[in-house]
This record gives sequence, structure tokens and C-alpha cells, in this order.
Amino acid sequence: MATKKTSTKKTSTKKANTKPKKTSTKKASTAKKNGTKKTSTKKASTSKKASTSKKASTNKKASTTKKTSTKKTNTKAVKASELVKDLKALAKKEKSKKVKADRFHKTGKGEYGEKDVFIGVSVPSIRAQAKKYKEMSNKEIEKLLKDKIHEVRMAGLLILVEKYEKAKTKAEKKEIAGFYLANSQYINSWDLVDLSVYKILGDFLLEEAPKKAYSVLNKLASSKNMWERRMAMVSTLSFIKAGRKEEVKKIAKKLLKDGEDLIHKASGWMLREMGKRIGEDELKKFLDENHKIMPKVALRYAVEKLDKKTRDLYLKAKNRINN
Repeated sequence: MATKKTSTKKTSTKKANTKPKKTSTKKASTAKKNGTKKTSTKKASTSKKASTSKKASTNKKASTTKKTSTKKTNTKAVKASELVKDLKALAKKEKSKKVKADRFHKTGKGEYGEKDVFIGVSVPSIRAQAKKYKEMSNKEIEKLLKDKIHEVRMAGLLILVEKYEKAKTKAEKKEIAGFYLANSQYINSWDLVDLSVYKILGDFLLEEAPKKAYSVLNKLASSKNMWERRMAMVSTLSFIKAGRKEEVKKIAKKLLKDGEDLIHKASGWMLREMGKRIGEDELKKFLDENHKIMPKVALRYAVEKLDKKTRDLYLKAKNRINN
């Protein structure tokens, strides 16, 4: 009987031990399944996010590419005819400016601006149009430079100035400066020269080709074309602003005996700028050496900013020589 009880006890214990073990195994299995499920869900979520992110990135790149492509297309589409149309529309709004423009240019028979046509658009308005059309190609700009309308040619030159100032490499600047010189025959008025030459040619020679600077300026100063001679003189403004005096002195001296009034005015103007920006002593040295042979208009422009006593001294000395 005792043995039987023990056996029953053992069996009972075994059963008791077995039951919890099954429950534990079941829980572990369930936990494992749940863990696997969570991991699987997490991976799926991560994969989904990555996929969404990748799509968004692809869409963004595609959108950017599309925008860039559109911008390039618009750049190529800029036409000279569109700018001319805009300028003519502005001319109708600024009718009174035509009279003023004609007053500052000699457009009579046999005069330098005889064949020039003015439609009456102000310089600030032309500058605004140049900024609007600054992406125009050189091929289209050349059409503007060849136009008979004065303001259209000015717009073409101001676009070139915009492009030059935006250029980042020497090659780009060289191309623009070369294009400018190649079309010098259309830069045929004092304002067209003065608004553009020192900002393009002068700057290029100073910054990118200093060793060739005087050679180029001297060649222009020797030209039969009055406007190219003025280009040589006004280009030196870039050198003056940089504190260099030799170029202006040499070109001004070369042009002392020039027969054109507009060249004398340009020479006097540049000498005056030298005195103002570099020093009056440098101007006085030049005047002391050359005032006797200087054209009167050049001398008058040169001494304009000197004190009255010094100014009168040079002008009276010149008058005595002429008398």
C-alpha cells in the first residue's frame, strides 16, 4: 500500500511539472511568433518608408531636371525682335525724350549722327530692358548692334555689359571682349562708347591681359575710326580706378593733336578723373608738360575740378599762347 501511494505521488508530481512546462513552451512560441511578426512588420514599414523616400527623391530630381530644362529652353528663346518691340512700346510712353536725345547728338547732314535714328527711350528704361533680356545669345545681340535705332544698339551693348559682369572665367570674358571689338563699327556714338567700353574692354585688358593692354589701346588710338580712338581713351578709366596712371597719360598724349572735338573731350575727361582719383600732382605734371599743345577743350575739361586759382593759371597761359 505504501508503495502504491508513492507511485501515485510521483505520477502526480510529474503531471504537475509537465503541465506548466507546456504552458511555458506555448507562451514562448507565442512570444516568438509575436516577435517575428513585429520584426516582419517593422521591416515592411522600413521598406515602405525607404520606397516612399526613394520615390519622393526621384520625383524631386525629375522636377528639378524639368525646371532646369525649361529654363534653358526659355534662354534660347530670347529674341532680339522681342526687345525691339518692347523698346518701341516704351517710346510711345516717353515721346518727350526724343527731342532731348537729339539735342545731345549731331544728326544733321554730314555730321557724325546723320543716319542715326532716335525713338526717344530714356537710358534708365533701356537699362531695365537689358536686365530683362540679359540671357540673350551673342547671335541675337549682334542683330541689335546692327539696328539703325540708337536705343536698340545701346540695349545690345548694355546686355553685353550684363553678361561680362556675370562671367566667371577668363575664357568667358575673353569671348565677350572679342565680340565687342569685332562689332566696334556699330558702336558709333559717344554715349554708346562711354556706357560700355571701360566696363568690358578696359576691365578685360586690366584684369586678364595687362601685358597686352597698351598694345591694344595704342592700336585703337591709331585707328581712322573716331569711335575706336574714343574707345582707347575711355577704356583707361578702368586703369585709373585701379590706381594706374601710365595708360591714360600715354593715350592722352598720343591724342593731343587729334582733329576731333569728341576725342579732346574724352582726353580731358580722363585726365580730370586721373587727378581726382590718383592725385592732382599727377594731373599737374601732365599739364605742365603739355598744356601749351593741348586743345583748349581738352584743357578745360582736365582742369575743371582744380581750385579756381590753379584752373585760371592754366587757362590764361593757354590763351596767351593762342594770342
